[in-house]
Amino acid sequence: MRRSFTKVIAAALLFAGLAAHAEAQTWPSKPIRIIVPFAPGGAIDVMARLLAAKMQESLQSTVIIENKPGVGGNLGADYVAKQPADGYTILYNTNGQAISPATYKSLPFDPFKDFIAVTQLFSSNLLLAANTKVQARNLPELVTLAKANPGKLNYGSSGVGNPLHLTMELLKLRTGMEIQMVPFKSDGEIINALLTGDVDVAVIPAVTGKEHVLGGALRGLAMTASHRAKGMDVPTVAEQGVPDFNSGGWQGLFVAARTPDDIVRRIQVESKKAFQSPDMQARVENFALANVFSTTEEFTVFYKAEVENFKRIVRDARIGLQE
Repeated sequence: MRRSFTKVIAAALLFAGLAAHAEAQTWPSKPIRIIVPFAPGGAIDVMARLLAAKMQESLQSTVIIENKPGVGGNLGADYVAKQPADGYTILYNTNGQAISPATYKSLPFDPFKDFIAVTQLFSSNLLLAANTKVQARNLPELVTLAKANPGKLNYGSSGVGNPLHLTMELLKLRTGMEIQMVPFKSDGEIINALLTGDVDVAVIPAVTGKEHVLGGALRGLAMTASHRAKGMDVPTVAEQGVPDFNSGGWQGLFVAARTPDDIVRRIQVESKKAFQSPDMQARVENFALANVFSTTEEFTVFYKAEVENFKRIVRDARIGLQE
């Protein structure tokens, strides 16, 4: 009886494996949807649409962008987590995917069990910028100024728990600065406040701060990732005396857990291929992004490390968890 039961289980597993392989062989046989968990028109949405156009051309299959904004990207992520594991629904997300587990008391999905981390497409740089009235031309001078005037300087943030906020809090922890947060609704509002002198400093996306730094309207104090941004002569935080500091952004693809391995690999390969042409690379550089195109195995390790990193920042900075 036991031997018969074992044979049944083995046969079932073999059948499931053959079915998954057959499904992968015919993928894609219907439209693919790329879910962007943010509103249309932003930088993430633009990059996702570039990817969709190239994948559609390469796969000879319809690739549709669907925007599902809300709850810091969690609405779109939850939607993808609950879709069939067949590779026809792909999540295009930022490092907010790793921040949410650190900043929310609970989530409607499991950040690890409900997803496969397909590939990290890009890394992005963030810029620590100051208005020109601030008497600091680099990070060490800002630290000195802040320590001489504890609590008197302020910084703009577009929301508790987002990459800009957490990067600044990490910088405060690593340097011992006391700088007060001033909340804003968007990155654009932060930049306007910097330009008018209503806030002293802020961590902002390099792509949106670049023109203001090059034009002299803002002062670039440091790049927060491990590398400098092309076109800006601004040293990194690590280069200015904070060893191993690396807090940039990233963009990557996720699919529902249990999606067949062959389909996951195909998505990884096709997404990398989509950005290889010179015209696409020019777009990537224009958005101040750097290529990564990691394997699923590499991205899985990186993603888990990012979640733990953000949990550590939230704990050490004593940031309250969101409902």
